[in-house]
Amino acid sequence: MSDDLGGDWGGAEFVLAADRLDTPDVIEAADPGDMLRQVASAAAQVRTALRSCQETDLSALTPQDRPRAIVIAGIGGSALAGELLNAVTGQAGPVQIVVSQAERLPGWVGAADAVIAVSCSGSTPQTLAIAAEAARRGCRLACVGAEGSALHRIAEQSRAPFVPVVSAGLPRSMLWALAIPVLVIAERLGVAGIGAEVYEQAASRLEEVSHQCRPASESFVNPGKSLALDLVGTLPMVWGTSVLSGVAAKRFANQLSENAKYPAIAGVLPEAAHNQVAAFDGPFAPRSSRLSAPSTEDPSLPAVPDDLSDIPDLAAWDLDLDDTDAGEENGFTPLQLVLIADPDQDQRVAVQRAAVTDLAAQRGVAMSELAMDGEHPLVRLAGVIQLTDYASVYLAIASGIDPGQAVAVNDLQARTE
Repeated sequence: MSDDLGGDWGGAEFVLAADRLDTPDVIEAADPGDMLRQVASAAAQVRTALRSCQETDLSALTPQDRPRAIVIAGIGGSALAGELLNAVTGQAGPVQIVVSQAERLPGWVGAADAVIAVSCSGSTPQTLAIAAEAARRGCRLACVGAEGSALHRIAEQSRAPFVPVVSAGLPRSMLWALAIPVLVIAERLGVAGIGAEVYEQAASRLEEVSHQCRPASESFVNPGKSLALDLVGTLPMVWGTSVLSGVAAKRFANQLSENAKYPAIAGVLPEAAHNQVAAFDGPFAPRSSRLSAPSTEDPSLPAVPDDLSDIPDLAAWDLDLDDTDAGEENGFTPLQLVLIADPDQDQRVAVQRAAVTDLAAQRGVAMSELAMDGEHPLVRLAGVIQLTDYASVYLAIASGIDPGQAVAVNDLQARTE
């Protein structure tokens, strides 16, 4: 691990972070678990997963027996595979898609429904419990996981299709190895319409972004490094503008936590505009209105007095409201809004997005906007997820953190086993 940057992201520290990302030897030394290589394997994951599906007997899954609902059972990236399916098929899809992270199936699930159990390791307790329960209830079951695992044995005992996952890294980097079989199974059931051409377009987009974000590419032309540098020393809020980009926002927030060890808040417009935007009036907004505006929720409350020196404990905020730079020098952690814009967003959300941009500028909240592009939702999602996966690893390296380590996760698991 590189030297710690410390808790103050002033100019010198930012230059050091940028220098780390533009020094190949530093990048290599700071990534002993080869997380960048694992991110770069995304396109290969798509093609390998498609071959695994072709080699698996899925003949029992047909559109003629389309289920009433599909339940995706999984935790972490496995659950995100289900959310990805839901976003790609759209709200107008013919079948309800439910993602379950519990240890039991919803009470209404029965023989008319399908259950897809997904676990990279094939040993996740919650997923195993749901798979076994689905078999007992007579649901149509399909499983995706490691060959020879406990999940594989449940599938064999239940005579359910099993798609093996060829794992080449940590579960957090195996999204596409898990998601592609889920999409293919949904296609077999007549729930999704994607096709070989779209899968190859998605793989090509993943390769394209990987080339742009390769370690040898300098930060001023590398979108992954540039986004990482936007986030150093900030508290990220990641918002999508549609269900589709909301999945990308959730993925980015999770990867920031797992790879960069950064807390991040994920949201989707218009919902985020009704709750999370309130943070623009809090202690992490450089030009917050909290000290100058009366409460809009209760007009009867008096406005804050002009003489702020009379407010008790104001010094505890440790903010200079008139000088953002001074606040940063005092260790202030500012919000950074990352807006993932889907061209297929609702028109009202487009208006809201423009208003959010203006409001963020007024409050001094810096903003990075990522534009999704591509005709098919899967291609749009692939491009932005690959970019943000790279950014999360680069942010770890810029911060002097090993992106592959998961000490807190392992400690917690050891305490609960």
